[in-house]
Amino acid sequence: MLITNGTVLTFDDHGRVLPGGAVYFEGDTIVEVGRTADLEAKYPAAEKLDAGGKIVMPGMICAHTHFYSAFARGMAIPGEPPENFMQILERLWWKVDRALTLDDSKYSALVALVDAVRHGTTTLIDHHASPNHIDGSLDALAEAATESGLRVGLCYEVTDRNGPAGAAAGIAENVRFLKKLQANPNPKLGASFGLHASFTVSDSTLDACVDAARGLNSGFHIHVAEDKADQADSLKKYNMRVAERLEEKRILGPKTLVAHAIHVDAYEMGAFRSTHTKISHQPRSNMNNAVGVAEVERLLDKGITVGLGNDGFTNNMFTEIHTAYLLHRISKGDPRVLPGDRLIRMAFANNAEIAGIFFPKPAGALAPGAFADIILLDYVPYTPLTDANYPWQLVFGMDGSHVTHTIAGGQLLMKDRQLLTLDEEAIAAKAMELAKGVWQRVWDMD
Repeated sequence: MLITNGTVLTFDDHGRVLPGGAVYFEGDTIVEVGRTADLEAKYPAAEKLDAGGKIVMPGMICAHTHFYSAFARGMAIPGEPPENFMQILERLWWKVDRALTLDDSKYSALVALVDAVRHGTTTLIDHHASPNHIDGSLDALAEAATESGLRVGLCYEVTDRNGPAGAAAGIAENVRFLKKLQANPNPKLGASFGLHASFTVSDSTLDACVDAARGLNSGFHIHVAEDKADQADSLKKYNMRVAERLEEKRILGPKTLVAHAIHVDAYEMGAFRSTHTKISHQPRSNMNNAVGVAEVERLLDKGITVGLGNDGFTNNMFTEIHTAYLLHRISKGDPRVLPGDRLIRMAFANNAEIAGIFFPKPAGALAPGAFADIILLDYVPYTPLTDANYPWQLVFGMDGSHVTHTIAGGQLLMKDRQLLTLDEEAIAAKAMELAKGVWQRVWDMD
């Protein structure tokens, strides 16, 4: 397919803005990016999609999410409001995940994926938990991903909070799914070895995970120091800080993705750097849970790859970018903090590097050899849009509500705001039915 007559934002190494631009792709891969007249002459027989002057740019990447959190939207928590993060986990999330069936897991993913298609997020890295229905849970999510046509990386959260049998089942689910994808590779499905967090995973379980992952060419996906309680637990039990413990246990590494890393010190930052561990930053979630603000610029200054996720918030990653831009300024009282160009590198180049843990081709850029993950926006700039200022045009002007077309791996998923692969009305109706059951089971736990 040849997309013509767009204002193409490449987000490649050169960061070009091409008025009257075009993108040609074959199958799931971009072949060439250039001027419309040049590419029309070179590929005269190609099927065409006329962008009609719209913005043409890479699909967004979400580096850390929880699909199952979709079913908590609007749910009342009995009793007094939680006072801290640990109470939020105990009163909300650890009840919601225990209430999930396989159908619940699939449909919570489907509603999240509808949201992603609508807002131009084409790659998502999920971290799943459903302690009472572990076996086959990653297959349920993979079915949802395949139906949507989006690119999704999956893992199951191993934890000791549901006893030895639960931990063993989580390990088995990660191993089973990793082996399944190795036997039957799918460019739109990826996998990692999930762990919850240091404070719910014992040394023996970490050792078992490392042993189980051996030979599977996988890293780990784990929450690190999201709250001070994680560090307090590690220091009390192991006389080590969280990242120090994970480094000693060989959890950190170039294929490992750490979520949050808010309460980490200079030594731990050094451990992330020396092991080439990747980090995902979730500003909306961190604000909502009042857990603190990650030292993103210090991490970036040390050469650590820090990307952007949403932790289960809406899949409008434009909103995550807008939030990050404002949060770090107010937290430091300094309008120079995390400038737009650096933030955009996080959201695109760094997120693409994180996606590379899971998938065989580059994402997050319109460049030859990259996945044909492309979105069109009906954003009409009323000031010049240039190579030099497009990051700030995105931060201050563009939004997921502008997305009219979503393409993932060369597959058209939304055209003129009409979903082509998912029946939004039917999914919402089924999700409504299932969510009521989840809520009732959560309330019955009190």
